[in-house]
Amino acid sequence: MATWNSRGLRGSDLEEVINHTNDRYREAGLALVQKIPTPITPVEFDPGSSRITLAYFEKQSTVDYIGAVQGIPVCFDAKECAVSTFPLANVHEHQIRFMEEYEKQGGISFLLLWFKEEDRYHYLRLSVLEEFLERERAGGRKSFTLEELDPAWDIPTAEAGLLVRYLDLLAKDAAERD
Repeated sequence: MATWNSRGLRGSDLEEVINHTNDRYREAGLALVQKIPTPITPVEFDPGSSRITLAYFEKQSTVDYIGAVQGIPVCFDAKECAVSTFPLANVHEHQIRFMEEYEKQGGISFLLLWFKEEDRYHYLRLSVLEEFLERERAGGRKSFTLEELDPAWDIPTAEAGLLVRYLDLLAKDAAERD
């Protein structure tokens, strides 16, 4: 059984920005995308603050976000990377399976990546992630670099990084599937 501790909050900066973005999209009537909480069972608390200090995951999570964008079902996972190399081990097999099954049902799945050092956001289509995974399975690198990613799929930001405007790239992704 997996345990949860402070390492589980590594993506919280990115998730805060995405949550704010999704709130703005919802308010504008453009999308309804919600954060999916990971169910945990608390075991230990900090008596001074009542914060959870140790917990167990009740089950494996799927992805971070699920919703609909103007009739298109979407799911995506948000991943932060401190440097310009992204380890493929950061995407779990059960998440990949879920995204593949989601696409078989007509949805669009992707990763929303934030390379913190460069403050660069990237929309990584599932098909591109699968190419990197196939390279790994064939004995190649267990990661990919920022330089390997097509800059045409970088996500523009606005208001000093307060919004991650991923809808334009989602529309581009959907159009390329037609």
